[in-house]
Amino acid sequence: MPCLNEAETLASCIAKAKTGIERAGVSGEIVIADNGSTDGSIEIAERLGARVVRVSEKGYGNALRGGIAAAQGKWIIMGDADDSYDFTRIEGFVKELRAGKGLVMGCRLPSGGGTILPGAMPWKNRWIGNPGLSFLGRLFFKTPIHDFHCGLRAFSREAYDSFDVKTTGMEFASEMVMKATLNKIPMAETPITLHPDGRSRPPHLRAWRDGWRNLRFMLIYSPRWLFLMPGVLLTTLGGMATLALSFKAINVVGIGFDIGTQFVAAMSIIAGIQMAGFACFTKLFAIAEGLLPEDPRFANVFRYLTLERGIAAGGGILLIGAGLMFRAVWLWGKTGFGHLSYADNLRLLIPAVTAVIIGVQIISSSFFMSVLGLKTSQRHPPSPPESGA
Repeated sequence: MPCLNEAETLASCIAKAKTGIERAGVSGEIVIADNGSTDGSIEIAERLGARVVRVSEKGYGNALRGGIAAAQGKWIIMGDADDSYDFTRIEGFVKELRAGKGLVMGCRLPSGGGTILPGAMPWKNRWIGNPGLSFLGRLFFKTPIHDFHCGLRAFSREAYDSFDVKTTGMEFASEMVMKATLNKIPMAETPITLHPDGRSRPPHLRAWRDGWRNLRFMLIYSPRWLFLMPGVLLTTLGGMATLALSFKAINVVGIGFDIGTQFVAAMSIIAGIQMAGFACFTKLFAIAEGLLPEDPRFANVFRYLTLERGIAAGGGILLIGAGLMFRAVWLWGKTGFGHLSYADNLRLLIPAVTAVIIGVQIISSSFFMSVLGLKTSQRHPPSPPESGA
């Protein structure tokens, strides 16, 4: 249990944990990861037979990491020390661990069979924060977990070591689920009941701040949804609009779309291509640094999208843009380099300039991806040939 000034509830949590261990039919210990309590929590824990691990580095994640590192069991159950979780009913977690699961999540949400008692969770957390973030977690990472941020969970020592958790704050809980999913660790979920906590002071959790930190962290770990999907959408819509407006103005239900819209559409294409490139850069860098596991599908795409193919594709698009610009100059020359129709001239110049910029982007991105690819190859060198090959 992570602990920071939990004197009001700690004794109850320790007593319930002792009962839970006995009911589950396991031998175990109770570890209190204290993060600097000054209210007598340490003395209470030691008097009741719990082992106190003092963690000087501040933060929810730091406290848990310190406590988990000191734990001696092959299975670990973590939960807050505010008496909101019923530690007497941990047998569901132990059952799943015995069945070979690496991570077992408690589920407070009714969608996963859980129960939230009146007053146990603020309305914004219950109806917005937890369901919303859990939905995004399932969408981004294809995890089967309904309650992405439940603080009561169990895991094996072996699975935890494979997570290689980096974060030190509230993101710790999210990172654990994300790493378990990405590393294909067997997971399960068991329904639990969330009770109103027993403290008279406000909780350490700050709903909007910590919710944003978790969302930000999930996005950073999912370049597909942070960069690639918005980039593809911008490029597709922008490309369709730019192409359509290259011939004439368009009127839809009384609304006219002309040169101004074409400018915006061209900007969308450029931004979309840039975002798609960032998705590839981020993925390559994260794999090279060990932040994300190897992705066979991405590796296959990367093997196809070589530097030479990128230069060829970018060069081809650049030449198309240059050809359109040459045609615009040629049409201008036919008038004796005099007055041209403003709209007709821009209809041709906007796609031309856009194509030139995209061509330069693709060529530059191909070189940069090639550099990142060298770093990835150094981290995962090819296997040496067999003897006699």
